[in-house]
Amino acid sequence: MPDPAASRPAPTAPPLAPVRPQERSFHGDTLVDDYEWMRDKEDPETLRYLEDENAWTEARTAHLAGLRDQVFEEIRSHTKETDLSVPSRIGDYWYYGRSLEGKEYGLSCRCPVSGPDDWEPPALEAEVAVPGEEVLLDSNELAEGHDFFSLGGASISPDGTLLAYAVDVVGDERYTVRVKDLRTGGLLPDEITGVMGGATWDRGGTTLFYATVDAAWRPDKVWRHRLGSPVDDDVVVHHEDDERFWTGIGRTRSDRFLMIVSGSKTTTEVRVLEADDPEGAFRVVTPRRQGVEYGVEHAVLAGEDVFLVLHNDGALDFELAVAPVDATDHTAWRPLLPHTPGTRLEDVDAFAGHLVVGQRSDGLTQVRVLPLGPEGVTDDFLVSFEDAVYTVGVGGNPEFHQPTVRLGYSTLVTPPSVYDFRVTDRSLHLRKQVPVLGDFDPTAYTQHREWAVAEDGTRVPISLVCRADVPRDGTAGLLLYGYGSYEASMDPWFSIARLSLLDRGAVFAIAHVRGGGEMGRQWYEDGKLLAKRNTFTDFVACAEHLCDTRWTAPDRMVAEGGSAGGLLMGAVANLAPDRFAGVVATVPFVDALTTILDPSLPLTVIEWEEWGNPVEDPEVYAYMRSYTPYENVAARAYPPILAETSLHDTRVFYVEAAKWVARLRATTPDHEGILLKTEMSAGHGGVSGRYQSWRDRAFSYAWALERMGLADRVPGAAS
Repeated sequence: MPDPAASRPAPTAPPLAPVRPQERSFHGDTLVDDYEWMRDKEDPETLRYLEDENAWTEARTAHLAGLRDQVFEEIRSHTKETDLSVPSRIGDYWYYGRSLEGKEYGLSCRCPVSGPDDWEPPALEAEVAVPGEEVLLDSNELAEGHDFFSLGGASISPDGTLLAYAVDVVGDERYTVRVKDLRTGGLLPDEITGVMGGATWDRGGTTLFYATVDAAWRPDKVWRHRLGSPVDDDVVVHHEDDERFWTGIGRTRSDRFLMIVSGSKTTTEVRVLEADDPEGAFRVVTPRRQGVEYGVEHAVLAGEDVFLVLHNDGALDFELAVAPVDATDHTAWRPLLPHTPGTRLEDVDAFAGHLVVGQRSDGLTQVRVLPLGPEGVTDDFLVSFEDAVYTVGVGGNPEFHQPTVRLGYSTLVTPPSVYDFRVTDRSLHLRKQVPVLGDFDPTAYTQHREWAVAEDGTRVPISLVCRADVPRDGTAGLLLYGYGSYEASMDPWFSIARLSLLDRGAVFAIAHVRGGGEMGRQWYEDGKLLAKRNTFTDFVACAEHLCDTRWTAPDRMVAEGGSAGGLLMGAVANLAPDRFAGVVATVPFVDALTTILDPSLPLTVIEWEEWGNPVEDPEVYAYMRSYTPYENVAARAYPPILAETSLHDTRVFYVEAAKWVARLRATTPDHEGILLKTEMSAGHGGVSGRYQSWRDRAFSYAWALERMGLADRVPGAAS
């Protein structure tokens, strides 16, 4: 579809949104909101305003077109476009993905194993034909004719003959599930719409289970669908009627159980059913108790079927317990790994011969292995790595009887690497490291860990990476990234696209602020609810530390964050506008108070345990009112801001960024540097397709490089 703005003359002044005042009153406080009318995306005036903003953004950044193209080509030149993933075994096949040069999307493939004891993944080459290869899905074909495409969950039936897969061609994350017969290549007539993510098979491969969302975009129902039957006959097997909770379903690695998990931000409840009895009744493992979170994994210890229960009942950083599979409440839980303050247990995976625990301690991720013998656990150790700062996690390990553990590993200077860890001899086997083409030399870059001191004395970690020849005299440009919500940890990661910043002399830094999970559960607790301001002041403290220690200077530092990290961006722009040369806010949650005050909006009630309930609690209302970016825009000098959003985002509506920019433009004296870029056919994750996403990244990087004073820097040139 042609861009309506493409035929217009370039604007010479920024758009000013029409003012249509609406009043909002809570707890004796009345806010006049001039731009709430933009919430109606069917209103032609709304679409016109978004298009006008896109035109202004394009006009203001037109001089960067060459740099954008150059950054895009750099990303492309460093990327091996025709490549393969490391195969993972499921049943009698090795499953893997293919990417092809010039194609936006990947292919899902498989090839047969050589025998029942074949656990050595085949060393495939992208340019060499694979014996017995089947192409299960070509996402390029599925995406044909659509401006947006996302492949959701894809699930192989237990006998390997059927593939249930989900697609979204709008960006609203409501998927359609189809079933492909891999014996014939044809589609079964079954078609299920409005699904959340994907579907789960029963053990016999005759029944699918899936979740749907309510009007508030909360996954609230789990359904059962028997293949070949009309969708109208599908049965609701669980309806979660507590609006604070979401629900979903999966199958254990052992294939023994189906599990329905219902969870809020603070409480969990799990239901189980034997996977070979799809029409049976699910039973509750342990009834929900406010404030108690738990997860369940089926294991076999000393010949006995048990549930491993990872929980926080009296254990802030969680402990791992064991319970009989027929237990009905928490009194049957017996500690296997008792709570250790400061060591946050995050997940557990059970296999026939070992257990694997993902944990973090002192701000670092760790993988813990517990081998099993006839009497149960025989040992307990960490998988060791040489780097001082790294990110490691358990990867795809679908088979219960596999003797190895698939791990993903990366650092700020090490491309993503896939290892198999052999438990019996504790050996690591590198299966693949993402190739970086061109003249990439990891020794040309250095990574660092710094600690800022927050205003309350808390030490806040910062991860940094730059070229080894970047001077530490305050002249380097720096991109400071942050998130700080939902206990999500922004662990150090490698990025090919980021090389376009580093090779021009920029520093990239991650502020591991409170509200995330990097330093354990208390780190999260200290950055939510009535402690949320710690997230913002931590970020400012990190920015000041980086200037004080001569990594950069305020006129060369750009801040970046997305979603809840976009809220962080809006808050720090209000708190410390003079600390930054620019701010990039992607799908920013900047109108948080308006959203949290309206229970009819998507996810609002679920979010009350993260932010508080300002509808009922005047203290929460006043606290949020004091920091939410939209309400606190003032007539001050803001740094240039690039706000990026998507029209079909169902998590953070486009209207949040649109209203924020409109208010900034009407309030701040230098409003021409405030930009809004709206993807008109995308969702929360932005545009689809790898080339489109590279161009999107090139756009924001070119803008950031100019703000750092590096737009004219030749990559690799001395600083």
